[in-house]
Amino acid sequence: MRTALCDTLGIEFPIVAFTHCRDVVVAVSKAGGFGVLGVVGTSPEQIEIELAWIDAHIGDHTYGVDVLIPSKYEGMDEMDPVRLEQRLRALVPAQHRAFAEKILADHCVPKLPGGEEVHELIGWTVPTATPQIEAALRHPKVRLIANALGTPPAEVIREIHGSGRLIAALSGSAKHARAHREAGVDIIVANGYEGGGHTGEVGSMVLWPEVIEAVAPTPVLAAGGIATGRQIAAALAMGAEGVWTGSLWLTVQEADVPPAQMALLLAATSRDTVRSRSWTGKPCRLLRSAWTEAWEAPDAPKPLGMPLQGMVVADAIARTRRYPDQATDVMMSPVGQIVGRLNAVRSVKEVMRGLVEEYLEAVERLQRLTSGPSE
Repeated sequence: MRTALCDTLGIEFPIVAFTHCRDVVVAVSKAGGFGVLGVVGTSPEQIEIELAWIDAHIGDHTYGVDVLIPSKYEGMDEMDPVRLEQRLRALVPAQHRAFAEKILADHCVPKLPGGEEVHELIGWTVPTATPQIEAALRHPKVRLIANALGTPPAEVIREIHGSGRLIAALSGSAKHARAHREAGVDIIVANGYEGGGHTGEVGSMVLWPEVIEAVAPTPVLAAGGIATGRQIAAALAMGAEGVWTGSLWLTVQEADVPPAQMALLLAATSRDTVRSRSWTGKPCRLLRSAWTEAWEAPDAPKPLGMPLQGMVVADAIARTRRYPDQATDVMMSPVGQIVGRLNAVRSVKEVMRGLVEEYLEAVERLQRLTSGPSE
């Protein structure tokens, strides 16, 4: 299982793991893959702490950092972060904040301790994501910066390339993938409809070859519902240089997932996710919950655009993370349809070994099919 991407990133297997857990980044990288730490919602100061820990534990391996700067968002003409947050807060209707508070109150989710501040706009925009990128670029072992939504701004691409790093961007359509390529993105992630988090409207089996053909020879990572070696074999057979995985790492031993949320993930089937605008304002695949259903009710306010909806939700995210045992009904759990296969807790090392072994079995099966009948 080796492609040109392995040489580019200095890895053994073309398996990229997106995660919000630093332990998973290290474990995947040590097991031959490439860990990418998601930092949306994380302050630059906390990013420094997380990356310093990774640097100290990852050895000679490199890793990536994932930010989120949408191509279009409210207030994108304002570049001062303080003025931008003030401007955006003024655009959030009181009705939306009251509706979110009622959902939490109806499900008895405690309020945060008095005086604890909720930061509503960390990432999500150019002026608030730029300090995150700058923090990442201070760490030499960071090899890749990925943008989770949209083509990164030209100045961001110049800064990353100027530092000697690579830049990747996720895409849900061939059109958007071509825009990434033309902007100078080095690696394009074709993220199918089945995936967790923000996805487009096209299923993986259709999207992957469309994007691969549209942007060749730019390398493409296949994403969206990958949790088996057979799926990796299918992606590479279509021309992908590797795979981008995310949901798979939510249920590993190293994941920093509260037991209550882990139980929800392990019990879920592939039919228990829904694409909802209730979290960020853009279609995002989550586990179905009382939160997603409340925003779909006839009397519910329409979710706001990005990043306004995320500002409405910031308090709910903070409270459900602090009180997971009391918040299981309204827990916001971004995850793909592959969650139906995630029904056991395994170590990262076990998962990586299983992916490689299953990939080899799939390739051997295809070789038998093409070699003709046995004598």
